[in-house]
Amino acid sequence: MNYTTEQILLWLASYLWPLCRIGGLMMTIIMFGAQLTPVLVRLLLALAITIAVAPVLPPMPDIALFSAAGFLVTAQQVLIGATLGLLSQFLVQTFVTAGQIIAMQTSLGFASMVDPLNGQSAPVVGQFYLMLGTLLFLALDGHLVMIEAIIRSFDTLPVSTGGLSVASWQSLASLLTLLFQAAVSMALAAIVAMLLINFSFGVMTRAAPQLNIFSVGFAVSMVCGLFIMWLTLGGFLNHFENQWLRLQLVMCDTLYLRCEEG
Repeated sequence: MNYTTEQILLWLASYLWPLCRIGGLMMTIIMFGAQLTPVLVRLLLALAITIAVAPVLPPMPDIALFSAAGFLVTAQQVLIGATLGLLSQFLVQTFVTAGQIIAMQTSLGFASMVDPLNGQSAPVVGQFYLMLGTLLFLALDGHLVMIEAIIRSFDTLPVSTGGLSVASWQSLASLLTLLFQAAVSMALAAIVAMLLINFSFGVMTRAAPQLNIFSVGFAVSMVCGLFIMWLTLGGFLNHFENQWLRLQLVMCDTLYLRCEEG
């Protein structure tokens, strides 16, 4: 049996373009896209998923693989997958931002460690919220939901040179604003509590000028900060569920998927 060059390239495209979209997701999704995960592991995961789902995907467009249009299609697939993976990063970074705001307000920002996702130094409170957010994301099968969404997107957003629409990019940009508002609202309780505590110390300083406010206030602020974190930790799950549902709606709008309840 003889195979022509066109048949070989068509068979190669039926695996290569899905691999680019799925590989873009595995490159940026939370946990799997971190620096702690070796590149080879991400590649093998993307390759295994592609081999499993490629036979049931819609037919690929009749575009030459090694051409200008073919390279444009490849870039679009990587961009679509990477954009979907970045949504999970935005979700977790919401709570990292809230943790950093709380750390700055409660004098806990002096304690810092290396962020395993970005390789940079960040407050320990933010890292604590990062671990909680990552564990909840995995516990709620967020990675499986995103893998299912990227596979279903081949039906609603076929492989072509078009890519994402302008409305999708605008929706993603507006999501960043909403997530920052969510981070501030989550840290609002700590901000107000520390404002009252600092106001109380200001009154004490006026009443007793000989009181060393810096030596006393620093220790009290840290203890109160830990107590505030303990009190507000019970609402972490509700905040995460609200932002996760919001992110799923944006993900469905971006990929033209039909969102199901729950």
